[in-house]
Amino acid sequence: MKAIKKNQPLLSQVNSPEDLRLFDISELPEIAEELRQTTIESVSKTGGHLGAGLGVVELTVALHYVFNTPKDLLVWDIGHQAYPHKILTGRKDLMHTLRQGGGISGFLKRTESEYDTFGAGHSSTSISAALGMAVARDLNEDDQHVVAVIGDGSLSAGMAYEAMNNAGHLRSKLIVVLNDNEMSIAPNVGAMNTYLNKLMSSKPFLNFRQIAKSILHKMPDPIEHFAKKTKQYAKDIVTGGNFFEEMGFHYVGPLDGHDVQSLIFVLENLKNDSGIESPILVHIKTQKGKGFNPPFSCGESYHAVGKFDPLTKEQQKSAPSKPTYTKIFGETLVKMAEQDDKIVAITAAMPSGTGVNIFEQSFPERTFDVGIAEQHAVTFAAGLATQGIKPYVAIYSTFMQRAYDQVVHDVAIQNLPVRFMMDRAGLVGADGPTHAGSFDLAFMCCLPNIVIMAPSDEIEFVKMLATSMNINDRPSAIRYPRGEGVGLSLPNELKPIAIGKGKVVKKGEKVAILNLGTRMQEVLKASEILKNDNINITIADARFAKPLDHDLIRELAKNHEVLITIEEGSVGGFGSWVAKFLEDEGLMDTGNLKFRSMCLPDAFIDHDTPYNMYEIAGLNSNGIVQKVKSLLKA
Repeated sequence: MKAIKKNQPLLSQVNSPEDLRLFDISELPEIAEELRQTTIESVSKTGGHLGAGLGVVELTVALHYVFNTPKDLLVWDIGHQAYPHKILTGRKDLMHTLRQGGGISGFLKRTESEYDTFGAGHSSTSISAALGMAVARDLNEDDQHVVAVIGDGSLSAGMAYEAMNNAGHLRSKLIVVLNDNEMSIAPNVGAMNTYLNKLMSSKPFLNFRQIAKSILHKMPDPIEHFAKKTKQYAKDIVTGGNFFEEMGFHYVGPLDGHDVQSLIFVLENLKNDSGIESPILVHIKTQKGKGFNPPFSCGESYHAVGKFDPLTKEQQKSAPSKPTYTKIFGETLVKMAEQDDKIVAITAAMPSGTGVNIFEQSFPERTFDVGIAEQHAVTFAAGLATQGIKPYVAIYSTFMQRAYDQVVHDVAIQNLPVRFMMDRAGLVGADGPTHAGSFDLAFMCCLPNIVIMAPSDEIEFVKMLATSMNINDRPSAIRYPRGEGVGLSLPNELKPIAIGKGKVVKKGEKVAILNLGTRMQEVLKASEILKNDNINITIADARFAKPLDHDLIRELAKNHEVLITIEEGSVGGFGSWVAKFLEDEGLMDTGNLKFRSMCLPDAFIDHDTPYNMYEIAGLNSNGIVQKVKSLLKA
């Protein structure tokens, strides 16, 4: 057995959960505090998701102490709260590489560790995944425990209820820990949040000492009876009829999620109680950002942070010199709403991330945060559109994937004028492939009769927003990247552009580049590099992925030897539609045109800086120059 060194920090002696289990339960509060400080110090150097992890430090310690991970399966929801888990599971010395190129992921990743049983970058998946693992265990006749952790914010997503409904029906042995901190990224909304608050106020909020006292003061022989009563405690003392029991779960709670000894006490009894013949839900109350004390609170702005001073807690952010696309959207939507009282904004638990919070400041009654419920957001918007309202649904490109059936069935087929604002399109950097907006062009362009726009800069973005105001006969979408614009002065007037019309930015010879989106700056850089070799290219801004500007494409194809499309999306998007048009027109049958489509590779690109990720994808100026030269030589 490994000897514990009392003269060293306890956490320094923990390189795996197996090491953690060598400590006495009385030493775990100290380990938890060291783990909390290590998390703060690590994130201060790299940036990352901070508040959620700080809230589950004691829970993380308790879960790995009670359960024999990795044999017992622990499934975290989203992964925002998994930094303490990473530290305890052999990655403590790698935390300085968190979210850095070539380093460990900011989310859970099965290829990174055997303790990461299920990858998670989007919310509300843990119960479904854990139930699948529990059923597989039963089919395989294994005996491991399966535990899922889910936050109260994630309960606003329908998938969580679908999983609970199925779990209650199957009655497989499964423990779900509900981490209730009253906040996801933004303050939680909805009836479930209200219900949990009522549950907290109506049920005893117990810690270890209260539990012991409630049992022991009634016993003539406390020690003997304490041992006999612990199992019964899990069933009787803090349970009661509620929504979760109606779903088929054995409910325990609410418990103090920061009392590690209490958590261990309860989890041990639940793990060993063979008399419970239903899945179990353990409801704990935690504080998001616990230990991240004033002068700065750990609210919404500290959900995800850049580097910061671990002493003052002040983020080391330089003031942006250029407005972000997100901010431009929020401010422009306010101007539009001042002209049109039918405009409303909808977000799925991301008001500040999408800029809807800017709109809300001016029009709170016309702002709707539906929680982590993208599917509902889209169909809710469709319902609004049937009655003449002009809904702007602001959802990250990666999260729009979750609502695709609703986009098709409830919006596109019915030809309803819902406006989709797809922020974070393209590659997003440190958040990696789970948050990359790689596929929206492919899955949106295939929908009949939809208008899809992508600005090359912030002036074009404002024009496209103005255009969307008047698209009242069909759905439309604008995709735009994370981060700052070019730094151009924004127009004062809201002037729309003609639907389906691109423009020529620069005239040249032999080679034409038809760009869609914000790779335009790299195309312009490539043009300057090529000019040094006396290669003068034509550059066109497509503006629209759908409908295509057929006249512009036809002109470029007929007057150039080489035509290259460029986009910040996967195979099957803009370039594929241009290729189909060229084929249908017979413009590639003459043998006079070399057509190529430059898009993201058919691979998931790991987290790094956006520049490095686009360099890997071959979509920076260097890749464009190489493509042009190779085609001219061919």
